[in-house]
Amino acid sequence: MDIFTAFQLPFLQKALFAGLALGLILPFLGVFVTLRNMSFFGDGVAHASLAGVALGVLSGADPFLSAVGVGILVGIVIYLLEHKTILAPDALIGVLFTTAFSVGLVLLSLQRGYQPELMSFLFGNILTINSYDLLVITIFSGLIFVILAFTRRQLTMLALDKESAWLSGIRTGLFDFFFYIILSVTIVLGIKLLGIILVSALLVIPPSTAKLLARSLRGMILGSIVGGELAVITGLAVSYLLDFPTGAVIVLSAAAFFFCAILVRACKTF
Repeated sequence: MDIFTAFQLPFLQKALFAGLALGLILPFLGVFVTLRNMSFFGDGVAHASLAGVALGVLSGADPFLSAVGVGILVGIVIYLLEHKTILAPDALIGVLFTTAFSVGLVLLSLQRGYQPELMSFLFGNILTINSYDLLVITIFSGLIFVILAFTRRQLTMLALDKESAWLSGIRTGLFDFFFYIILSVTIVLGIKLLGIILVSALLVIPPSTAKLLARSLRGMILGSIVGGELAVITGLAVSYLLDFPTGAVIVLSAAAFFFCAILVRACKTF
């Protein structure tokens, strides 16, 4: 079966639509993450969300929604501790994500037997996304994209110079808090695509690729989104044709574009 015929299959269509939705908002948000040097935040929230997955598995609730709840909680706690203590953000993230991840492992040890839901959250399995998952991802992604589009100027000023943003009348504390919440939700949504281990890749690699080639912030945003979408489409197609893990191939596709951008930039310098 060729790839064009394969994409007519319902499960691949769900995977494609979900991947395109996440390939839109993860790189878009990743631009501001990259500018603020917050790449470690993505790993932290992703690993901490395992506690939410464990709570969902043990309680019989939807692990996806419980992971979103824990992700938001961790983002809020990081924000509060960052503004109320003298500790550096990376230290706080390290403490919180290892603690929450360990809590998740302990809770999961109480549930005997093989846990396919756990494996999909750890390593991602976009091909198993159902209609409910697709609806949740689409709604959240649409809302987050609209919010980012309308607050792009404020988020850009915060990323480049927080003091100037404050002097210009932007409520920096409120926007910081809002940014942490949006980032936490987006990361947990991405876990369904790439898993806890790989999700931060789509948050960081496309913006880094675009930064090598773009001449403006707008170009960087557009380049990040295009790169993210191409990585999703390429990864889905290649993983289906070669029967490779989908999440890993999506990340490798994004990485391939990154190294191509390095070569292009290197050629321009000669």
